[in-house]
Amino acid sequence: MDTRTCGNLLAYVAVAVVTFVVIFSSSADVSFSFTTTHSKPEFLIPIVQLRTKLNFNPQHSDAYMLRQSTLSSPIRNSFIGRRLPELELAGARRAIQRAATVRNLSQLLQNGDVLSGDIYHNPGEFYQSYIEMEKRFKVYVYEEGEVPIVHDGPCKDIYTIEGRFIEEMEQDHHFRTKDAHKAHVYFMPFSVAWMVRYLYKPNSYDITPLQHFVSDYVRTISTKHPFWNTTHAADHFMLSCHDWGPHASKGNLNLYNSSIRVLCNANSSEGFDPQKDVSLPEINLRNGKMPANLLSPPPLSSSRPHLAFFAGGVHGPIRPILLNQWKGQDPDLQVHDYLPKGLDYYSFMLASKYCLCPSGYEVASPRIVEAVYSECVPVIISDHYVLPFSDVLRWEAFSIQVKVSEIGELKRILTSVPENEYLRLKENLRAVRRHFVLNQPAERFDVFHMILHSVWLRRLNLKVE
Repeated sequence: MDTRTCGNLLAYVAVAVVTFVVIFSSSADVSFSFTTTHSKPEFLIPIVQLRTKLNFNPQHSDAYMLRQSTLSSPIRNSFIGRRLPELELAGARRAIQRAATVRNLSQLLQNGDVLSGDIYHNPGEFYQSYIEMEKRFKVYVYEEGEVPIVHDGPCKDIYTIEGRFIEEMEQDHHFRTKDAHKAHVYFMPFSVAWMVRYLYKPNSYDITPLQHFVSDYVRTISTKHPFWNTTHAADHFMLSCHDWGPHASKGNLNLYNSSIRVLCNANSSEGFDPQKDVSLPEINLRNGKMPANLLSPPPLSSSRPHLAFFAGGVHGPIRPILLNQWKGQDPDLQVHDYLPKGLDYYSFMLASKYCLCPSGYEVASPRIVEAVYSECVPVIISDHYVLPFSDVLRWEAFSIQVKVSEIGELKRILTSVPENEYLRLKENLRAVRRHFVLNQPAERFDVFHMILHSVWLRRLNLKVE
């Protein structure tokens, strides 16, 4: 390389560093948090105003760019270009803050969109944030790795959401970008469920093969690309609905401590950090499709003869308490371990006013989403469970929480709910239903987009400096 070429490269790097300083000085005064009002602390997981500041070290990325190309202009443009997403995020924060003060929601709605204000902490904030996400958000999906463990996942049964999200993200053309320097976040499309299927030795309880796979995968992408090292993984995300998802993430300390982990097993007492992690709704589609009798719930005015219903396996610390106190004790509370042969689980849900949703071995349960589908008010009985989308949804507007210590008072608690309050909960269930439906292909405001929106929120609250 001659002296002139070296001089040009140094000049371009200097321009890039100056541009970087200008970009961040222009956006450094912007911060963002969702407003919270009238919310119960056990449901509300507020997004902090600024989760983390990361000191950007240009030396690593400069060296990477210089290794990748001998063309000076692309080096300069690429270095500057990948800082431009921070400007876009700053603009989104300003727009959301303005929308938070709008009292008349109709002033914000567009394209025939309809929102039920009662189910959100701040409907204006949520709606503007969602619109900004649709307009700006870009996700880079790493191409490294081989199927089935990477780029694939289960698309039916209890881990449906894991495979369907990966599938949608692999095919998506709106949020996915092939230009990694334009991305706001980076997705690692490995499936923990398939790791368990292909790498785990049955009955060994040895999960180190999963952690080794994750460690190797991170080593591959962090060596080949600069993005992981630039932010210490804070703008990267993984997704898993398997109970062992949190354990698999321990294969890399930055993945566990810094990245956005989207997990069904969202247990705040076991390392789940709602300020950076995302609670993933557990959806059990036994044949990959929603049960036919849940596609169109009966009218709101339809009679529901049972006060409450539960049927499920006796595992974990909570369910034995529920069954010991209520199984076969009261015809109003249909509590079973497993339903007798010939009785239909979903028919019971559709015939019940309330559906009891106790945690099992892990905090999440697919019956919460099934209750939403059947418009049977969920009664959540759990400790340390961070509910899905609780940064924007007011769960108390469409569900009831009962403490484990109050299980013996279930009938009194439920019968004390006034009829007009029950009808309000039921109406709100109908409004929130679309946020939990898994469409194929994905549709606006559905569960795929709500998951992405949760990731978007975490990225909004991350500033790279």
